[in-house]
Amino acid sequence: MSNTTGLEGVEVKPEDNKNEPSKSWLKKLGPGLITGAADDDPSGIATYSQAGAQFGYSMLWTLMLTYPLMVGIQIISAKIGRVSGHGLATNIRRHYPKWLLYAIVGLLLIANTINIGADIAAMAGALNLLVKGPVRWYVVGFGLISLLLQIFIPYKRYVRILKWLTLALLAYVATIFIIHIPWTQVLINTFWPHLSWKPAYVTTVVAIFGTTISPYLFFWQASQEVEEQHADDEAEAIKHAPEQATTNFRRIKIDTFIGMAVSNIVAFAIILTTAVTLHMHGVTEIHTSAQAATALRPVAGDFAFWLFSAGIIGTGMLAIPVLAGSGAYAAAGAFKLPNSLELKFKYAKEFYTIIAVSTLIGIGICFMPIDPIKALYWSAVINGVISVPIMVVMMLMAARQDIMGKFVISTRLSVLGWICTAVMAIAVVAMFATLGK
Repeated sequence: MSNTTGLEGVEVKPEDNKNEPSKSWLKKLGPGLITGAADDDPSGIATYSQAGAQFGYSMLWTLMLTYPLMVGIQIISAKIGRVSGHGLATNIRRHYPKWLLYAIVGLLLIANTINIGADIAAMAGALNLLVKGPVRWYVVGFGLISLLLQIFIPYKRYVRILKWLTLALLAYVATIFIIHIPWTQVLINTFWPHLSWKPAYVTTVVAIFGTTISPYLFFWQASQEVEEQHADDEAEAIKHAPEQATTNFRRIKIDTFIGMAVSNIVAFAIILTTAVTLHMHGVTEIHTSAQAATALRPVAGDFAFWLFSAGIIGTGMLAIPVLAGSGAYAAAGAFKLPNSLELKFKYAKEFYTIIAVSTLIGIGICFMPIDPIKALYWSAVINGVISVPIMVVMMLMAARQDIMGKFVISTRLSVLGWICTAVMAIAVVAMFATLGK
């Protein structure tokens, strides 16, 4: 692969599948696993913690519903990237009005940047809980470490680092094994929940959906499929190399099923942990992930506290590059700029500059007199606003032969994708209906 080109037009060779069976299943995991794991960022942890603390077991059912919806919409985004050979922004630029492209990309960058700031602040707060020290220096350190890793480590090596960082999520699964869980009651509430139409309950359900099904995940997974294609000299866009379809579609399916399962199992574990500990002991107000860890300590003990806090740092290190990277892929695709984590800085200056600016503004947000809860709230509002039009456009793209060739999505996947889009639309309407209540 040439070092002087981005994801827009790299020459590749036809695929030779002879070596494919020798690849382990772990090596086949990549975009889907990292996307799913990055969904449980520190901001998401705060949302799930508040859900468990405020409503106990009655929010567990939401993760049963979000799983198939996440799988469907993320498989669609992955297929668009792998079949067309381009990310979502590039496809929108080529086939839809510029005003739609610029509106989506602009709002995505704003929401992602606010989220980066919130995540960095949460990581710094968690480290301060564990070892004390200057929070502001931790903010700068986490932000710069993440930025330097993205700029100076090539994609093939960097993606391995991100895979290992997914292990940080095991901290939240581990916590449910060190506290007593009334599993019969949990199962009843998960599969036969007590629903409520009270504004606080509806708002929390919307927050869970908005946190779990986020626009930056669509852009990231589609672009990572393109990265995977160009990281392999023998791979090509499936639209132009149909013989590669079976192997890659199987990999995408396994990767996404496992990645989204990881995301939802961890979210389930966080809600369950805070429901059993905090809610049962009368702690019902949690605004940040670090506050959740602090509240957990007197109830569940030091070990649970350490696991929860360390997990915040690990998931933050995984989520920040996904947030910054997805925005950079979108902006670079919108303006037809080279965009690849495999390229050196001098060959993709604009792409890395977008990552740097987003990360540095995120760091700066931590030093501003901005209420982090309100910042996250408005980030969630923006994500909700843009998620529905993005999903509608994705569904339309996935059915277009000029984009997908003969690999337009199946009827079953189309139905699942449109259900997910409809659910998010209902969630957004509910969110605006409960604003100010």
